[in-house]
Amino acid sequence: MVVAGTTALVALALRSSVPLSSQRLRQRLLAALSDKLDGDVELGSLSVRMVPFHAEGTGLTIRHREHSGEPPLISVKSFTVDGDLMGLYRNHVARVELVGLDIEIPPKNDEKTRTPSPAGPSLKSDIVIDHLLSTDARLVIIPRDKDKTPRVWDIHRLHMHNVGLEQAMPFEATLTNAIPPGEIETTGHFGPWQRDDPGATPLDGAFDFQKADLSVFKGISGILTARGTFAGALSSIDIHGNTTTPQFTVEVGGHPVALHVAYHAVVDGTNGDTRLERIDGSFLNTSLVARGAVVDVPGAQGRRVSLDVTIDHGRLEDVLRLAVSTPKPPLGGALRLQTSFEIPPGDRDVVEKLRLNGRFTIVRGQFASDEIQRKIAELSHRARGRKADVQQERVASDFTGRFALGHGVLKLPTVTFNVPGADVRLSGQYALRRETLDFHGNLLMDAKVSQTVDGFKSVLLRAADPFFRRDGRTVIPIQITGTRQDPSFGLDRGRLFRNR
Repeated sequence: MVVAGTTALVALALRSSVPLSSQRLRQRLLAALSDKLDGDVELGSLSVRMVPFHAEGTGLTIRHREHSGEPPLISVKSFTVDGDLMGLYRNHVARVELVGLDIEIPPKNDEKTRTPSPAGPSLKSDIVIDHLLSTDARLVIIPRDKDKTPRVWDIHRLHMHNVGLEQAMPFEATLTNAIPPGEIETTGHFGPWQRDDPGATPLDGAFDFQKADLSVFKGISGILTARGTFAGALSSIDIHGNTTTPQFTVEVGGHPVALHVAYHAVVDGTNGDTRLERIDGSFLNTSLVARGAVVDVPGAQGRRVSLDVTIDHGRLEDVLRLAVSTPKPPLGGALRLQTSFEIPPGDRDVVEKLRLNGRFTIVRGQFASDEIQRKIAELSHRARGRKADVQQERVASDFTGRFALGHGVLKLPTVTFNVPGADVRLSGQYALRRETLDFHGNLLMDAKVSQTVDGFKSVLLRAADPFFRRDGRTVIPIQITGTRQDPSFGLDRGRLFRNR
């Protein structure tokens, strides 16, 4: 869209110069572009035919004077201008075509003051181009860090209408997004171009983003589609959109789910940094709200994603379906969660990079395994001093705790597990890749040790009751080890004897 101002100036200079000689026309064109765009301009060749009016040029480059050491702000392999002399005198050009347009936006200038450019020759800029067509164009955002890869968009086709140098210009464009790769159809308005501060150039419109392949991010996959609207300036684009990913998959879990997201974001089009004002996401029976940013990191390839995530109405089985590979999630229940969420830059699996730190509550949780659920029910009965006949009962459990995820290991420094008659207080960790468990803590029961068994065993254990009673409850050190598929529950004998 930046080229609209350039082409308007080309047409203006040509119109102002007819019927000048080719050399004088060339000089007028270079002077006009240099003045209006505050840049150094070069032109390879230019030829003009008067009747009907037709101009052809090659090798047009424009460099911003403040970035003389950078690639050209604008370069065009070839261009043509078509019209008629009467139309030119009425400030109208029928058609301009560009081939091989390249726009490279330099890093934002952080200086608070800027030395004004010396005034150049003045030209009226009320010329209008009826149709501007660009093919095989490219938009490049140059990072401030020289070692980083520029962000590149291939603009296959750009069509602009009623193009004027100092007015908003309607446009339609088809382009390829760089990361994640996908095709974008967009329409809207761009301009007028702000030569002293390109980032202040206004724009607005709507977009349709199709076939965005998320597998470019290691550890996840899915094909995303997005639609939305945008408005603001190039350096601060306010975007409202919705995305759908029917088969969103986290590799470590391997279960695809339909992910839907509505978002409000502010994007700096000059460097790609994004402020996420609000994200509303949903999958299966779980919804979440998040806020944060996606920003450049000096000295690193890629960007850092930082979010604050809240789940007030979620299901644990939905979350576990993303992260656990078993056909059925091992535990279900109502979930409330608050966590920080960070994915640092780097070419590694998302699960290995992901950082979480937060707290959770699971209400009325139940294990999918009948065997584990039977043991939980048995624990509840024995903890209340009742006979362990649990064939007809499925006991629900409540969980609360803190957690931290890093390097593929989920650490739970505090987790409390409650069933009627008993509390389990644990700390430990779970390795997502190896699926190994290592938890230690205490089992607190209402019943005495002797009340958890029947017959002669109960009589023998009465002498041990005082050793395990604390503050009116029985406290037994326990551990959970092994793997997720074959967990081992038992006494932590080392702690049992150390605590005596």
